[in-house]
Amino acid sequence: MNLSSYTSEFKKNLTIAYPVMLGQLGHVLVGLADNLMVGKLGAAPLASVSLANGLMFVFLSLGIGFSFAITPLIAEADGKKNHGVAREIFRHGIFITIILGFVICFLLMVSQPLMYHMQQPKEVVELAKPYYAVIAYSMIPVMIFQGFKQFADGLSLTKYAMQATLIANVINVFFNYLLIYGKFGFPELGVVGSAIGTLISRFIMVAFMIYIVKTRKEFKPYIKNFSLKRIKKRILQRIYKLGYPTALQMWFEVSLFAGGIFLAGIIGTNSQAANQIALNLVSMTFMIAVGLGVTATIRVGNQKGIKNYGELRRIAFSIFLLAVILNLFFAFIFIVFKDVLPSFYVDNIEVIKTAGILIVIAGIFQLSDGIQVVVLGALRGLQDVKVPMRITFIAYWIIGFPIAYYLGIHTELKATGIWIGLLISLTASAIMLYIRFNKLTKKLITEKHGIT
Repeated sequence: MNLSSYTSEFKKNLTIAYPVMLGQLGHVLVGLADNLMVGKLGAAPLASVSLANGLMFVFLSLGIGFSFAITPLIAEADGKKNHGVAREIFRHGIFITIILGFVICFLLMVSQPLMYHMQQPKEVVELAKPYYAVIAYSMIPVMIFQGFKQFADGLSLTKYAMQATLIANVINVFFNYLLIYGKFGFPELGVVGSAIGTLISRFIMVAFMIYIVKTRKEFKPYIKNFSLKRIKKRILQRIYKLGYPTALQMWFEVSLFAGGIFLAGIIGTNSQAANQIALNLVSMTFMIAVGLGVTATIRVGNQKGIKNYGELRRIAFSIFLLAVILNLFFAFIFIVFKDVLPSFYVDNIEVIKTAGILIVIAGIFQLSDGIQVVVLGALRGLQDVKVPMRITFIAYWIIGFPIAYYLGIHTELKATGIWIGLLISLTASAIMLYIRFNKLTKKLITEKHGIT
């Protein structure tokens, strides 16, 4: 195939991807707003938010990863134009995400004492505790939102989740301003005010999605006779079969980066603050890749539904190519503006200097990170999740984390060493996942055409 056979798909890819990108960016911008506004209070408050969010995402990643199973199942049913199956997947998906929301909230509540055993600075832990206690309750609306989002994404109706998250972001900034700094007669709550703002915004986000699904005609075939009473074990098992490996994939990656946060905290408050700045910037560009990953899941899932594996492979490679181009651009931006970007967060010279070095490494691993995300999305569209689960475990925890730990704790590289470990793990993941996708799709084409 020539290059145009791939680039001709860019417009359709971006049409599906850009609402997901903006919606995911909305999630990250909630964190960015928290970091920028809390950062004005000092390095310790910023580090406390980093610590609390790092521990929170270790648990939340399992729930979000599990909800990802809804999208490929909906996309496959949509490709077959089977409204009945899609309706059942949606209903059972919402049931599962509601339960997961309460479970994750409970796990966060009982895990709070773990912060005292992570060798973090005492002042950081004391500031993180009340923030963590409030943010735990937001897990319930976050997971319910995920159920609606993954359903809509599977139908290629990605714009509604984007709208919900952008509205939520505005609400979060508004309440942050009132409650962090105590404006217009509201109490000055510091980091706790940031948590309350996030909690309010996440409930608004869910309310918006419920309203959209109930009122938009595109969703009417799927909410007919909607009830959470008639739950079938067979469908729960189908979602679980895809959900738990996907959850573990995401948990392996999120816990790797959370491990980086905790390692930076062992080194010191300034290293942890610098780590959080670099991580927050990377999270924003990562969400661009996530948008393309969701697009890969949807479009590959559609083609799987009609068993057109040749077209599936062409579309997938068009998404991979687009991811490479976009991430090379972001790498350039990070490297050129490495000394400017940290100054938006803090005034501490040492933090800015360390963050600048980390941002350069982050720029280099943009390519690996982008590739592994979109290939994972494509494999998810094929409903191939168990082998990628093993690949990500090996890449992140057998290869990456030991390197990050050794270089960060036992050498003079410190925070830089942690990020070198992250770079190596993401590169290993990208290579192995690509090999898996290439091998699997060739096998499917061969089997369909009866070639031996």
